[in-house]
Amino acid sequence: MATHIIRSLSFQANTSSKARFDFDSKSQFSLSFRGLGKPRRGVSFSIRAMGSSASSQKPDNIQEAGRVSISDEELKKRLTGEQYYITRQKGTERAFTGEYWNTKTPGTYHCICCDTPLFESSTKFDSGTGWPSYYQTIGDNVKSKLDLSIIFMPRQEVLCAACDAHLGHVFDDGPPPTGKRYCINSASLKLKPK
Repeated sequence: MATHIIRSLSFQANTSSKARFDFDSKSQFSLSFRGLGKPRRGVSFSIRAMGSSASSQKPDNIQEAGRVSISDEELKKRLTGEQYYITRQKGTERAFTGEYWNTKTPGTYHCICCDTPLFESSTKFDSGTGWPSYYQTIGDNVKSKLDLSIIFMPRQEVLCAACDAHLGHVFDDGPPPTGKRYCINSASLKLKPK
């Protein structure tokens, strides 16, 4: 398993300003801007990376036998356009529009692609965000990886551990006992009522 460490990242927005990110060994990074007189420093963020790199890797506790391989052609036949866009192309549904954002029906939420059970309705809570939110997963059926698609807002992407379907993101502002908020797209889920 390869480990990739990023020590710094720079980009230039235009000819007169630059931004630089510097990472230290404690997964902290600082941000500095140049171009408006003297360099400005002092904005810092904390990133808690899960796993050894920003690339998608299978957690050590997931056995290869538990992996599900489904062809793109098969998924395109089985899924709606929105479901395919969200689970395979990392899309996001609009807040307050998904089928399950406000559902109170008891049951188990499964992956729409491979039918792996992901969340119990007993762990669902109203986060006020407009997406279904859960504070706990079912076993190791959900994994996460660092998502740097928005440079100023690093997040943890949530994936089905069996088929790598994109589900949403996880944040550290959820309720006890875990303190987690798994913010999930309804289109990536299938509810099986009890």
